[in-house]
Amino acid sequence: MENKDYGLEYRKYVIGGVAALIVIAYIIRLFALQLMSDDYKRDADSNAFLKKIDYPSRGIITDRNGTLLVYNRPAYDIMVVENEARNRFDTLEFCQTLGITVDDFQQHVKQMRDKRRNPGYSPYTQQILFSQLSDHDFSLFQEKAFRFPGFYVQRRSVRQYEYPYAAHVLGDVAEVSPAEIEEDDYYQPGDYIGKLGVERSYEKQLRGVKGVQILLRDAHGRIQGSYMNGAYDQKPVPGKNLTLAIDKELQALGERLLEGKIGSIVAIEPKTGEVLCMVSSPTYDPRVMVGRQRSKSQRELGLDPWKPLLNRSIMGQYPPGSTFKTTQGLTFLTEGIITDKTPYPCYHGFVHGGLRVGCHGHGSPLPLIPAISTSCNGFFCWGLYHMIGNTTKYGTVQNAIDRWRDYMVSMGFGYALGIDLPGEKRGLIPNSQYYDRRLGTSWKALNIISIAIGQGEVNATPLQIANLGATIANRGWFITPHVVRQIEGEPLDALYTKPRYTLATRENYELVVKGMRSAALGGTCRALAHYDFEPCGKTGTAQNRGHDHSVFMGFAPMSDPQIAVAVYVENGGWGATYGVPIGGLIMERFLKGELSEASEKRATEIQNRRINYGTDDR
Repeated sequence: MENKDYGLEYRKYVIGGVAALIVIAYIIRLFALQLMSDDYKRDADSNAFLKKIDYPSRGIITDRNGTLLVYNRPAYDIMVVENEARNRFDTLEFCQTLGITVDDFQQHVKQMRDKRRNPGYSPYTQQILFSQLSDHDFSLFQEKAFRFPGFYVQRRSVRQYEYPYAAHVLGDVAEVSPAEIEEDDYYQPGDYIGKLGVERSYEKQLRGVKGVQILLRDAHGRIQGSYMNGAYDQKPVPGKNLTLAIDKELQALGERLLEGKIGSIVAIEPKTGEVLCMVSSPTYDPRVMVGRQRSKSQRELGLDPWKPLLNRSIMGQYPPGSTFKTTQGLTFLTEGIITDKTPYPCYHGFVHGGLRVGCHGHGSPLPLIPAISTSCNGFFCWGLYHMIGNTTKYGTVQNAIDRWRDYMVSMGFGYALGIDLPGEKRGLIPNSQYYDRRLGTSWKALNIISIAIGQGEVNATPLQIANLGATIANRGWFITPHVVRQIEGEPLDALYTKPRYTLATRENYELVVKGMRSAALGGTCRALAHYDFEPCGKTGTAQNRGHDHSVFMGFAPMSDPQIAVAVYVENGGWGATYGVPIGGLIMERFLKGELSEASEKRATEIQNRRINYGTDDR
């Protein structure tokens, strides 16, 4: 019987299998290169075609009255196809034409080739070498362009900000980052994108749609004209124009009044939620954030200890102080803790169980309306004490505080309102879990009594305080505040058109309005009494580790509200010191169209006042 060599038989199958695997691997790789990847096709196309991007003009921005705030001016980028330019031009002459050094040139080339910063780099396609040339530099280069093969000029536009106002609202535009390119394939290296303000939040509307020209090359790379007479070209679609709710003149007045001070002014049209002005101080001139100077300006502003880049109107989180007492009165009334006639004593403050919360001198005892007018601490502390301690109604203090929190959230506190600007903070409204973690589960009303007067753990943004004024003006509802009034050819998001209702009743809002009107006629806001447009107001003096913050919240006219205002001046002292007079001037300017002679003098006086901020108060 013949012996068979099975090892040789198996080896034949193994060798055949390996060969088959190699063939399959090559087929897969060829399939990937030829059908799945466009790398080689792109390189081949770049030899025959030059795809020139036509950038659309970015949408312009105007204020509510049609005043032009942001527009475009022409700028030029120097593009290069390295494979065409290599060893075919005089580097020194090129640098002299642009007024740069050879080192500058080499640095730009290095940055262009860095695939971490420019992931789309290829020596066969157009790359940006220098951006945003002025008209003068462009003219000099254009005269000698024929000496620099492989270099092309690409026209685009850059932003121009007409006035030195509203920097935090408008934002700015700068070159896209690698992360932004990764996130949205609309962009390629060298493109521009909105970085802050409405330039950021409305980027997709403002940017438009790019166009493209397809140009035909010859074997030497020279442009021979349009491919197929432009049959495959695409025209750019301009960006959409924006109309802001901002009143430029009101914004200018607000920025003037906060010179030399840290703080914010926010004004809202109650019926629409449109933001009439949004001032954050210190501020900066948006015109310094344009062109090649942007990086330097941003670095300097970022290092400034007073943080001018911070939009305090939506990012500053402060104790609302006594402006918050209006929310407490509404809650206590609607929950049945008090009526409009319930009197509470004030022995120069709230005094109970060894705890004292001080207050200034006024009549006592007193009910809700005069308590709002005089800003009585004792009244509102007693109201919260009786609500949190009402175990018959709520069962536990935890249930009571959670019910209280529901009211605050319905009034626009504790969460970001959703304004159409990036970076809005939420503030803080504590709930039972918050206090259980911090105080244990056996805490009582006296442990948290300071929240009744807008102190303690409660924090809010100036926008939220202004929105409270708008909500009271509307007697119980508000529309989410927004800075854009109209988008060309496109409706606003429904968020900015639908009312949001609070838990308090309209009847109780009417009582709070009477208290705020009383405050303006003879209470803590009596500096408003001389105005003929029925202002209503509520002061706040928010305690701080340094000097107290000066706060005001109000609206006007009482019977037909057209403007609600919040003023917050850090370390400004009493609410009546800065908050009330600034709030009155803002309301007067909007309702009357101008300031009276006496008011203009008052505005100049406030403008010239400077608050001496120490290191600890920044």
